[in-house]
Amino acid sequence: MHVSRLPPISAAAPPQWVVGAAWVEEVAAPEGPSRVRVDSVHFAPGARTVWHRHPLGQVLHVTQGAGLVQCRGGAVESIRVGDSVRIAPGEWHWHGAAPTTFMTHLAIQEVAGDGTEAERGATVTDTEYLAGPPIV
Repeated sequence: MHVSRLPPISAAAPPQWVVGAAWVEEVAAPEGPSRVRVDSVHFAPGARTVWHRHPLGQVLHVTQGAGLVQCRGGAVESIRVGDSVRIAPGEWHWHGAAPTTFMTHLAIQEVAGDGTEAERGATVTDTEYLAGPPIV
């Protein structure tokens, strides 16, 4: 067992993976036989990921604020504190903050046996992003 009490180190999300400003704090990295990765991702208002997919799927759990998520071919949906979103293996999707509020979520995924975590796709356009429901 390992207990960590150091403050998490936050880093800017790689610009090729996000539109706008986002920060990532590693909560758990794959170690030993485990292939589970957990990151806390903090999005500024209007920031979102690019379209992407994970070979073994992903779970998002919102811990602060409100945001939006969309799977390819589906509607843009609002997400709030306490919501969990399960994304199927290989499913193209994006997620991020609402236009006027910050959003933080835990991103939980298993890394594939070959080390693949995600495949990056196209940038989410403003038209795609703004097609979502209003956040009240």
